[in-house]
Amino acid sequence: MSDDPHEQLRSDEYLGPLVERHGALTLDPAENLFERLVTSILRQQVSMASAAATRERLFAAIEVTPAGVQAAADQTLKDAGLSRQKTRYVNAVADAFAEEGYSRDYFADMSDEAIREELTAITGVGEWTAEMQLLFSFGRPDVFPVGDLGIRKGFERVVGDGYTRSEMTAFAERWAPYRSYASLYLWRVEEDIADSVAEVTDE
Repeated sequence: MSDDPHEQLRSDEYLGPLVERHGALTLDPAENLFERLVTSILRQQVSMASAAATRERLFAAIEVTPAGVQAAADQTLKDAGLSRQKTRYVNAVADAFAEEGYSRDYFADMSDEAIREELTAITGVGEWTAEMQLLFSFGRPDVFPVGDLGIRKGFERVVGDGYTRSEMTAFAERWAPYRSYASLYLWRVEEDIADSVAEVTDE
């Protein structure tokens, strides 16, 4: 097994052609954990364009820090485009960061599963949102977010359709311990998926 994720994936019959086509894709962790998590909340269950517009309005309206969110009136968040539910979620995230003192150092020695458990205990943070943090906040190398539509689309194009999520997860074991990198390539199978990922990672 190679210490280089690209070398290992280049030899894979399914992902090898994508590695050749797109080159060495890399994980680029976001600098600000809180902003990254808030952004993931905004991207739940909406189009990328809608989420980007809401993000722009929110970041213009308030200081996107735990204290800034806690100090903001619900109406301010609503005017920025947040639903009542997402207003509750970003406030829950702000409270958790303020109460627990979350930072990169706080999570540094945790396993992927421990981070998932810590984050999903926050109201509004589900499995998908936690996995986006593992990928794009912490740069963990072996995450396979099978709940993501783009991943499933890319998988169907590269491997084939008819797989259940559990079967996809089992199949992806062949890409361990670099399933995060495999995910980056699966997102780029189709141009519209690549555009979505560009927005996801553009922090």
